[in-house]
Parts: sequence; C-alpha cells; structure tokens
Amino acid sequence: MTNRTATLQRETSESSIDLSLDLDGSGESDIETSVPFFDHLLTAFAKHSLTDLRVRASGDTHIDVHHTVEDIGIVLGQAIKKALGDKRGISRYGDALVPLDEALVQAVVDISGRPYLVHTGEPAGFEFHLIGGHFTGSMLRHVFEAITFNAAITTHITVLGGRDPHHIAEAEFKSFARAFHQAKALDPLIAGIPSTKGAL
Repeated sequence: MTNRTATLQRETSESSIDLSLDLDGSGESDIETSVPFFDHLLTAFAKHSLTDLRVRASGDTHIDVHHTVEDIGIVLGQAIKKALGDKRGISRYGDALVPLDEALVQAVVDISGRPYLVHTGEPAGFEFHLIGGHFTGSMLRHVFEAITFNAAITTHITVLGGRDPHHIAEAEFKSFARAFHQAKALDPLIAGIPSTKGAL
C-alpha cells in the first residue's frame, strides 16, 4: 500500500506554516499554532480522524488570529488532497453525529474531488463569541471553507443544538473528524476508484 502522507510548507507575509500528516496513523498529534484554542481543535481532529498530524505555525496574531488559522486550514486541506492521491480503494463517504454535553453536530463528508461546503445551524451571535479569549466563533466557518476547498471535498456540517460556544466548536471539529475518518478509510471490497466516472 502506498503511504498516504504529505508534508507542506507555506510562507507569506502574514503566516509561516509547516505541516505534515499521515492519513493511516493512530491519531497522534504535535501541534503548536500560536492559537491555543485552535491547537485544541486540531488535536481533536487528529485523535478522532485517526490522522497523525504535526503543525508548527506562527503569524501576525497580534493583529488577529484570522490569517494564521485560515492559512493553516489551507495547508491542511492541501495536505489531505495530496495524501489521498488518486483515492483508489477509499470508502469515499462518511457521516457522523457527535454530542458534546448540550451540543449536537452532524457532519457528512464526500471525498468527491468537488469542493463544496454547507455549514448551518450555529446559534445567532455565535460568530461574535470569543472562545478562549482569542478565537472568534466566525473562524469555524472560515477554517472549514479553507479545508474543504483545498482538499476538494464536499462537507456538510449542521449544528443541531448547543449553548456553550466551546462545546459547539469542538463538536463541529469532532464530527468532521469522525466523518472524514470513515470517508478516507480503505475498503477492501473496493478495488478501484469509487466513482462511475472512474476519477475523483
């Protein structure tokens, strides 16, 4: 089996990112993004998707965390796309419903080769909440857009309930991770590329 790994760097005037991943890992993570709550979310993604993930990032967080978080999402998406290769033998689809106390989030992933994000259900005002004193709720949609469009996957994330912004954000990442874990999994019953077109 070909190793499904990727290592990428991205350097701009706003951020510096070094990221590596292994889609067939055990969920180990080593993450330092300079944005503590995002470290927490990426650690949850690695653990629940069984993706080994290492991230080193720094950026102009004295202005805002926006640039650094979004750029990490871009590189993570690019690394996922690279590691997936031609997608031969993957399950392709994943679906997960994840609670975190009062929060409940559903994520559905299709490793389709077509970037599309549907992201709904966050409570009114969620985007304005500061989580951990530095990470605004609005960043959740931004980072899922960055991952989805750069990985060329279709993602539906639906917040079905929740009150605490920390719980909602973490449930979004955990549900996405669980759905992605299913979608990237190699299925021994699938000999080729799981598409009638013959390509994804």
